[in-house]
Amino acid sequence: MYIIVGLGNPGKQYENTRHNVGFNVIDILAKEYGISVTKIKHKALIGEGRVESEKVILVKPQTYMNLSGETLIDIYKYYKVDLSNIVVVYDDIDLDVGKIRIRKKGSGGTHNGMRSITKCLGSNEFPRVRVGVSKPTNGQDLADFVLSRFRKEESDDIAQGLEKAFRAVDSIIRDNIDISMNKYNG
Repeated sequence: MYIIVGLGNPGKQYENTRHNVGFNVIDILAKEYGISVTKIKHKALIGEGRVESEKVILVKPQTYMNLSGETLIDIYKYYKVDLSNIVVVYDDIDLDVGKIRIRKKGSGGTHNGMRSITKCLGSNEFPRVRVGVSKPTNGQDLADFVLSRFRKEESDDIAQGLEKAFRAVDSIIRDNIDISMNKYNG
C-alpha cells in the first residue's frame, strides 16, 4: 500500500498557488487513476484505489499547511504502513519553477508543512517529491510569495513540472523509488 500526500492549503483562495502544488499533483493522480478524493477522514480529503495490484490512498490534508503533520500521524497510525510507502509531494522554493527532486528522506528544511510532518512522525525517513516554485524576488515576503499564483510566463514550466511529478510518483508506485530517482532527478 502507498499513501501519497500532497501538501497545500484548503479553500478557494489558495487554489493554484505556489504552496498548493502538492494538491495539484494529487488532482492529476486522482484523474489518471480514476480515484475520487472526496471522503473526509483523518482531517483530510482522501481517495482510495488501485494502481495495478497496489492499493493507493491519495491524501489532501485540510489542516492548513503548518499543521499537515496532524493529518499524517493519524493516517500513519490508522493504516500502519511503512514510512517508506508514504510519499509527500510539496513545493520547494530552492528549485526553479517546474523542476522536481525526489528523495528517500531528508529534513523539513524551511518548509513549515514538512517540519510539522517530521515533528509529528518523529522521523524524516519517508520519500518526498519536491516541485520547484522558485524564490521570491528581492524584498518580497516569503509567505506572500508562496501564497501567490504563478505568473503567466511560468505557466508552461509549472504545467510540465506537475506532469513530471505525477510521472515520478507513478514510477515510485509501479517500479520503486530508486528507478524513479534515476529517471526524474537531474
